[in-house]
Amino acid sequence: MKHAGIARRAALKLIFLPLLAVVAAGLLGVLLGWPAWLEALALAVAALWLLFAGFTLYFFRDPEAKTPAGPGLVVSPGHGKVDAVEILMHSCTSLGTCHRISIFLSVIDVHVQNAPVSGTIERLEREPGQFLSALKAESALHNENVLIGFASTENPGETIGVRLIAGVLARRIVPFVQKGDELRRGERISLIQFGSRCDLYLPLDYKIKVKLGDKVVGGETIMAAKA
Repeated sequence: MKHAGIARRAALKLIFLPLLAVVAAGLLGVLLGWPAWLEALALAVAALWLLFAGFTLYFFRDPEAKTPAGPGLVVSPGHGKVDAVEILMHSCTSLGTCHRISIFLSVIDVHVQNAPVSGTIERLEREPGQFLSALKAESALHNENVLIGFASTENPGETIGVRLIAGVLARRIVPFVQKGDELRRGERISLIQFGSRCDLYLPLDYKIKVKLGDKVVGGETIMAAKA
């Protein structure tokens, strides 16, 4: 699958530098003959690194999506819980009035995002902003974010938007795609590092298939279908 392994490589980079520090401290201790209490401290630091490494590998997991087939379907762009379903009177996706479905991604959710539809990337815009907690609804308005606009290949002339929103811990949004890229529904499009939010914007002629509180799976859960 396209872009497979990017999340795992990001995890290994985060793990590697602390590992070097732990190994260097251990070797220095052996050479200098550290006292027993300092050896115990070094062992504690090594144990913390193991916990950090385990959590990091878990956080950056990237399962293959079992994307449903069928005409007019829109799948979830992210893994998490639906906490907003509304109609916006205007939108930065050039849709005008549209549906907005917002998904909160906790630190234990998968943080790789997926294409909601098959299409061509026509917009890819990063907007600087704050780093409010993604638990707060206003984070969708004020936080740093990346907007990805899909020109649907299934419904020519139709645009569907995904907004990747940073959180208080998620300070790095890593798009895997560029303008002009063609993607299939369910393909990987990005990675948000640590707790965040993901918004989906749809034209009004779609029938929403999810409700508040639903747990959704990126690339798999059907969010909407053509009415």
